[in-house]
Amino acid sequence: MSTITPDESRSSDDHCTPDALLHSAPSRDITLEDLVMAAGRDVTPKNLDWARRKMEKEGPTAIERLLP
Repeated sequence: MSTITPDESRSSDDHCTPDALLHSAPSRDITLEDLVMAAGRDVTPKNLDWARRKMEKEGPTAIERLLP
């Protein structure tokens, strides 16, 4: 049984992926399901109706208002 540490198992040319490449902004087309899940709610017909009304009132920025 070997006792290789994670650093020893990497080849010398391995590099960490920059944080900016690991995260991507959502597309401009926010779905109702996206809005419901961002609000921490279950995707149900009632919550989809809530999301539809919120999107009609606030537009795509509705999801930004849910984020801290």
